[in-house]
Amino acid sequence: MIPDSAPPDTATPDTATPVLAPGAVRRVLLVDDSRVQRKILSASLRRWGYEVLEAGSALEALDLCRRVSIDVVVSDWMMPGMSGLDFCSAFRALHRDSYGYFILLTSKSDKGEITRGLDAGADDFLAKPVSADELRARITAGERILRMEQELREKNRLVTSTLAEIQTLYDSLNRDLVEARKLQQSLVRERHHSFGNADVSLLLRPSGHVGGDLVGFFSINHKRVGLFGIDVSGHGVTSALMTARLAGFLSSSSPERNIALFEEDGIFHARPPHEVAAHLNRLLMEEIETENYFTLLYADVNLATGAVSLVQAGHPHPAVHRASGEVEYLGSGGLPIGLLADAGYETFHMQLHPGDRLFLMSDGFTECADLAGVELGQDGLTQLLQRNAALRGEACLEAMVWDLQSYAGEQDFHDDVSGVLFEFGMNKIDPGLDPRDLLPE
Repeated sequence: MIPDSAPPDTATPDTATPVLAPGAVRRVLLVDDSRVQRKILSASLRRWGYEVLEAGSALEALDLCRRVSIDVVVSDWMMPGMSGLDFCSAFRALHRDSYGYFILLTSKSDKGEITRGLDAGADDFLAKPVSADELRARITAGERILRMEQELREKNRLVTSTLAEIQTLYDSLNRDLVEARKLQQSLVRERHHSFGNADVSLLLRPSGHVGGDLVGFFSINHKRVGLFGIDVSGHGVTSALMTARLAGFLSSSSPERNIALFEEDGIFHARPPHEVAAHLNRLLMEEIETENYFTLLYADVNLATGAVSLVQAGHPHPAVHRASGEVEYLGSGGLPIGLLADAGYETFHMQLHPGDRLFLMSDGFTECADLAGVELGQDGLTQLLQRNAALRGEACLEAMVWDLQSYAGEQDFHDDVSGVLFEFGMNKIDPGLDPRDLLPE
């Protein structure tokens, strides 16, 4: 034991003390109103390799802690003025960049007093008179805790720094995606067009910034128009890039690039729908070389007679909303485009009558689920169409999306929602008007 009254030079040198490891505690503050006690403990600590600071009172020690970074505090409990317990509380209230280990020297052994010390923020206790071996063991234990705290602080710093970098990258990516959304929406340049005796309206609502759905229409000749709906597998940037590529293949502004058309004697003619699907399948399998595939619904509509030829390649069944209110679903499914090199596709036919509507929709409609996970399905889609039968064009599409949002329980859509609404024979046409003047340029 080191007696309180022993002179500083009575301590025995510790010749077996190892050199402190990197990151070990370097600075210890001794706080005791007994100068002799401070000198005894200080001598031992310095021999063990620590930098030692001394304070004769708690107030002096507190002022020192405000100016100097302290690793470990060894403080007497009973001192004139501010006690070691109050000093511990004040030490814990200081703003510090790192943790400080606090050891109270006490002759108290009552459990209630020990509890008070722990509540004040003390980490450990040493009974007086102090044993040099025990002091060294307690400080070594404190070193382990401080090293762990330092490692944790460094890891937190790295995490914070990494999160800041990720946030910067996310903000940059978010700005790019906002612009990408604008570009993708520009692929559908005209959301509504009237042909006099027929109207076409388009809906494109990505579930995220960008999506994998594409809808559109193009002129075949002065009597016919092509309608299409596409749903690329997956979501996000890759799918969006694919839709941009496909938009070029079914271009309304460049008929010479449109694979649904071919030129003969200076006149553009339409390929049968099943040939359009087969051509797209060959392009995807042989030239584009991507892991993505897509579903397609393509319709060739005669504006004068209402005759429609269609091909379905994995896309949801097109809906025909008759003027009577009845809703029919057409097609037999078919294989998506880009899965099998030798996939076959079939053209099927249907007839629109005045007042009928043809609706080509993505599975974002039929597979939309409510909060219980129940999908809307064809029955639910039928109700949406019938509920909004009095609305026309874009207003009808927006109302259907509103109803779909209500069905989903106001949660965000998990898939892109898109559609083409073709309304036939609902307008009166001027007999003297050339139908070619009604087609989009």
